[in-house]
Amino acid sequence: MSFDLHSASVPVFQRYLERLNGLVRIAQRHVQSQNLAAAELLGARLAPDMAPFSGQVQMATHFALRACFPLAGRPVPAYGEFGSDFEGLCGRIAQALALLTELEPADFELAPGRRLESQAGSALVSLPPAEFLTLYALPNFFFHLGSAYAVLRSQGLPLGKQDFDGFHHYPTAPP
Repeated sequence: MSFDLHSASVPVFQRYLERLNGLVRIAQRHVQSQNLAAAELLGARLAPDMAPFSGQVQMATHFALRACFPLAGRPVPAYGEFGSDFEGLCGRIAQALALLTELEPADFELAPGRRLESQAGSALVSLPPAEFLTLYALPNFFFHLGSAYAVLRSQGLPLGKQDFDGFHHYPTAPP
């Protein structure tokens, strides 16, 4: 049985980019309803040496493309110009989602015969496609998605697991 790289990548990134877009919209509504400065939340960090919320969103979005396009044997497309405000972040996510729809299952058929390379900080990662996806690309995407979620929680936003994955549901008050 072969590993279906398209099914293990494109739909997963699409689903969680939609979840990320939802987090950005929740953050935007929170700022508006609480009459807060958007720059404060967009610039919030978990630690001084970590990227701010806006950077976590940008990196998660870019990682989806850095994963899928090389797996499909295509160069990673360039983004349009997007700001780091809420609308710019949502525009970036929308463009990534649109670009992912261009990838067909057939594009991934030649991937098993290649090694994929990516820059990971100052390290060069070189892995076969299945390992590139499962050991490198997906964990990095979820690191940035989880960090974006954690920044919002640390800033007091009333988020739950359902906002992250879309599956869970917990009552707001004990029964």
